[in-house]
Amino acid sequence: MSFLNNTKILLTTIILSSALLGCASSPPHPIALKIDQDMVRIDGGKYLMGSDASEAKKAEKPAHLVMVNDFYISKFEVTQELFESVMGSSLSYFQSPDIPVNNLSWQQANFFIKKLNEMTGETYRLPTEAEWEYAARGGNASQGYAYSGSNNIDEVAWYSKNANNQAHPVGMKHPNELGLYDMTGNVGEFVSDAYDDNFYRFSPKDNPNNARDEASGLAHKTVRGSSFSYNANESENYRRDFASQSIIMSDMGLRLVKDAQ
Repeated sequence: MSFLNNTKILLTTIILSSALLGCASSPPHPIALKIDQDMVRIDGGKYLMGSDASEAKKAEKPAHLVMVNDFYISKFEVTQELFESVMGSSLSYFQSPDIPVNNLSWQQANFFIKKLNEMTGETYRLPTEAEWEYAARGGNASQGYAYSGSNNIDEVAWYSKNANNQAHPVGMKHPNELGLYDMTGNVGEFVSDAYDDNFYRFSPKDNPNNARDEASGLAHKTVRGSSFSYNANESENYRRDFASQSIIMSDMGLRLVKDAQ
């Protein structure tokens, strides 16, 4: 076989191999690219979850040591622009592309994530309650603030005294130690855990998660971060609240998380 023929065979092999590699690694979906550029990698670690303060509720006690793995979390609550790019529309009571999607239920939040993952091929999810509180407290960079990023709630949150009883565009207040915005106030954030006011008493130490797949529409799910309708003394990082998984509330939204590879 001539040198010329050998060269042609080699070039053909290289071209075919390149084409196959290109097919095997398609570029990320544009929506996923936009989400991921606003995600922060959180280095896992140990922290005291909950509180033993006298003003803490039964469900927020006792303070207990937990450990979470590395994960990614969005800097911002899911906006109406993002939600509607997947779902086509939303029922948000306070409307604007840069305002967090609101007026939705835990079930609707999870349906959005399901559709988002089908569209993008990604594995976004709600945070666990332990991941959420760890991130709100500032993770390994925590300064021990009462609210997410400050001891002065006005610096970091839209809450009952400054929000005029409405949601506001994301990212307008100061971020916390990890660069996360609106972890306190604006809209409350659904997590994956079912709400159990005794869970802290028997919570596992490693990556606790009280997720349950409930058939009943009355099943309660945990909500974190307070909202624009909560007072300052209801908004500390350890505070827990709940809502039926099917009820639609004007001050409830969500934030996306993804496992670290």
